[in-house]
Amino acid sequence: MRIFQMTGLSGAGKSTIALNVKAKLIERGHAIEVLDGDIFRKNLCPDLGFSKEHRCENVRRMGFVANLLAQNKVIVIISAINPYEEIRQELAEKYQAKTIFVECDIQTLQQRDTKGLYKRAFLPKNHPDCIHNFTGINDTFEIPKNPDLAVNTASESIDESTSKVVDFILNN
Repeated sequence: MRIFQMTGLSGAGKSTIALNVKAKLIERGHAIEVLDGDIFRKNLCPDLGFSKEHRCENVRRMGFVANLLAQNKVIVIISAINPYEEIRQELAEKYQAKTIFVECDIQTLQQRDTKGLYKRAFLPKNHPDCIHNFTGINDTFEIPKNPDLAVNTASESIDESTSKVVDFILNN
């Protein structure tokens, strides 16, 4: 199958790597599409919130769209936080989606925090600017048990991680 689900915390590099992979595979003549979790949620799933049920439903919808594209010989990268192992396994079983874990430690993510999200997530709970239900801080992120590939953007350059993902996709 041609579906690859990238999972990792906010700011880990999922979208950056996915877009770099897309550019490299297009150069090689491959049809590829990236389904970005933030863009998908904003445009196709604005009815969903951030409860566990809604997060899983958002990923299910992404999986369905990815499958439609894959049936037409398009390589698809789902680039979403996708915090729950059960929904990652569901996509693996239903669509043979491979899991790519984009790992990055919280300290590095805080240093990269261009949007100020981690800063806000670490504010006291009663602070008006505190982000509640922020994945990996005050909401669940289950580390993939057996990802098909793992890259670590705290210890690898984006180019190194991109190359690993390109090689993985081409070999699967």
